[in-house]
Amino acid sequence: MENFSTKIVSKGVQNAGPYTGSLSFSVKVQRGLPNFLNSVNLNYVKLGYRYLINHGIYIVIAPIVAIIFSTQLRNLTWDDLNYINTSIVGFMCLILYFYINLVPRSTYLVDFACYCPPVELKVSREEFIDLARKSGNFDEPSLTFQQNILKSSGIGDETYLPKSVFRPGFQKCLKESREEAATVIFGAVDDVLASTNIKPTDIRILIVNCGTLNVTPSLSAMVINHYKLKHNIHSFNLGGMGCSAGIIAIDLAKDLLNVYPGSYALVVSAEIISYSWYVGKEQDMLFPNCFLRMGGAAMLLSSRRLDRWKAKYELKQVVWTHKGMDDKSFESVQLKEDKHGTLSLSVDKQVIENGGHALKANITTLSPLVLPFTEQFFFFATLLLNNTTSKPYIPNYKRAFEHICIIATSKKVLEEIEKHLEFTKEHMEASLRTLERFGNTSSSSVWYELGYLEAMGRVKRGDRVWQIAFGSGIKCNTAVWRALRTVPCPKKSPWYE
Repeated sequence: MENFSTKIVSKGVQNAGPYTGSLSFSVKVQRGLPNFLNSVNLNYVKLGYRYLINHGIYIVIAPIVAIIFSTQLRNLTWDDLNYINTSIVGFMCLILYFYINLVPRSTYLVDFACYCPPVELKVSREEFIDLARKSGNFDEPSLTFQQNILKSSGIGDETYLPKSVFRPGFQKCLKESREEAATVIFGAVDDVLASTNIKPTDIRILIVNCGTLNVTPSLSAMVINHYKLKHNIHSFNLGGMGCSAGIIAIDLAKDLLNVYPGSYALVVSAEIISYSWYVGKEQDMLFPNCFLRMGGAAMLLSSRRLDRWKAKYELKQVVWTHKGMDDKSFESVQLKEDKHGTLSLSVDKQVIENGGHALKANITTLSPLVLPFTEQFFFFATLLLNNTTSKPYIPNYKRAFEHICIIATSKKVLEEIEKHLEFTKEHMEASLRTLERFGNTSSSSVWYELGYLEAMGRVKRGDRVWQIAFGSGIKCNTAVWRALRTVPCPKKSPWYE
């Protein structure tokens, strides 16, 4: 089991990505999401309570230290204070030392930025099909299939795609993919450095995640070279982890910030469309074409206590759920070659059903950490007393979170989650608007959603934000943030473009 000081890893999922458009798909969605508390494994609940118990010592230490000090001082006279035994002073200092060094430091999100591609890369749904037809890379059945998927996808007419993917005879090219990566990543990083006034040399930890494009030197090395970061920087490049890799990167940064206290960590999440684009006839490999769009985000994290006064958010919980031990889940989303040897992403029809199981496990683990006492009582009682004839109790997550950011996969998936978790239209607005405006930008999607909330001026001091992401594997990873202050509308945002 993973270290519970920074995360909970439950047996759970990865990219419940973009899959809609057919009757069989709809049936599978309905099988995967409804009645998510039925047959819940209590092990997932135990993980949540184990986290609380393991961290209870940190809640107890502070009062104990205070009581010891007050008791000692109350029983001593002024004359006695001149003769306090050195061992008592040393003991008190030792307790204080261990308290300061053992209690995990808070992880603060100083600021983040989302990349907005240039206007000339906007592609409407009609233009998408027109360009694809003119390219000659698709036969008519493939074009019709993609057109039908786009109609029900929830994607609007202002999303972005590199025009190179519509080039006749298109083939994946590392040079073009590197150029796209540099444009997206540097664009997001430039904006976050400008908004925080942090020098690149102040960054000690760098984490870059990208699902399909894994090159040598790595994308993280590309960032180091471009910004001339320090030679002793702790650099990591995460690949092959799908749309949930952004939250994994945040959790890794949290771990490292506890190891290297008082540091800054830069996390970059992006997906390179020109490398995941598929030119062929396999329908399971055409789905990503319809949903994935250009985008990326850069987040600056800090463990400096003084940064609490300028940071926007504090990271409260991160919960991992991985279902990779199940063969069906493992094979739901994969990079593979079709029968003609064309390499691209494949999304199985069961991805939504498998994603639903992962979401169920993840929520069950998270619930003890975030739900109010009354909701926890009914939640836990339902799990203990639930039988096949009783209706499962759906916790009121609206009491635990003010804002919810669910990765923008497809309109159908978001509607099913809204229905079965009983979210309001307001809770789902950020996800649906992001899907419409930017499409599925993979691991950066949840940051465009948080950017939407900020641009609308909705984030107030003390608000809790729940980010939910799916990824290949299958994984379902969630992060909970608390706003440290009322966040003003940012001066620059892709939502203003």
